Amino acid sequence: MRSKEIQMSVSPAITLKDIAQALGVSVTTVSRALKGNGRISAEMRERVLAYAREHNYTPNELAGSLRLSRQTPLHIIGVILPQIAHYYFSTILSGIEDEASKYGYRIMVAQSNESYEREVQICNTFLKNRVCGVIVSQAKDTVRYDHFLQLQQAGVPLVFYDRICTGLNTNRVVVDDYQGAFVAVSHLLDTGCRRIAFFGSTMRLQISKNRYNGYRDAILQHGLQIDNNLVFVCDNRKDAENLTPKLLTDENRPDAFFAVNDDTAIGILYTAKRLGFRVPDDISICGFTDGERAVACDPMLTTVGQRGDKVGREAVSILMDHVNQLVPNDKVVKRVVKTRLMLRGTSR
Repeated sequence: MRSKEIQMSVSPAITLKDIAQALGVSVTTVSRALKGNGRISAEMRERVLAYAREHNYTPNELAGSLRLSRQTPLHIIGVILPQIAHYYFSTILSGIEDEASKYGYRIMVAQSNESYEREVQICNTFLKNRVCGVIVSQAKDTVRYDHFLQLQQAGVPLVFYDRICTGLNTNRVVVDDYQGAFVAVSHLLDTGCRRIAFFGSTMRLQISKNRYNGYRDAILQHGLQIDNNLVFVCDNRKDAENLTPKLLTDENRPDAFFAVNDDTAIGILYTAKRLGFRVPDDISICGFTDGERAVACDPMLTTVGQRGDKVGREAVSILMDHVNQLVPNDKVVKRVVKTRLMLRGTSR
């Protein structure tokens, strides 16, 4: 028997304007009738309410709040993510939303998609909509910060997470990138690795500098020298799969890789296995994130856990202290969330 496809259509939500046009009255009359205003006759109120019930009308609370927020900020927090699809940022967002709800606040989320221009537009939108504060991780290509300064000058509290704006002395929540990298690379060295390649992001980002410094200091403290030929700007799976074969086919190849994130590390893992190397017997690999993919690969990935949910909650806590004036506006709060090395199958 052939199965039948059932198509369901959902009618678009009706507006005050739709009700007004259907009943032949003004939008103001509909609005007043729905609010029970005594200036509207009982008969008209009943007509409006009956039509609204029949057509499942629900008020747009956000739009109403925006109209009433010309002087007072909303109970809404603006959140800027570089990439919503990135596991780490999604866990931070989850922590932000859960913690914000405890304070009775909602969040307005926007994705910069690693674009400075988009980031500027988002900040302008948040400013126009009078959010009570902004939690942000800046885009990779952001080198100017006038848009953040504009928010500060308008009295909007800012909290940076993960990628901080070094041009401004602002509130921030970061993980201990240096210590996380130091412990991870020390582990690789302690298990016998001696030529450890570093795959990182652009050094314009503070997190990249911190993770590189942890990598460097671990090597130096083990009595080895830094080989700049093993240091690369490579922070995604595609680039890792393109770069890794060149390194592994070299006569003086690396015996381990430390990657700035799990996706890059998994790209290294996939390539090493495709080329016939045994992981971790021939090649050890360590990432940085501890996302779902870290335990979905074979072997499972040794990585540095960032605890994104904790980062998000701490960011909201700092912001609420400023919003509720428990902390002076000119006081900068900085918090560091400890990382954890998750030992799994890609290291000895």
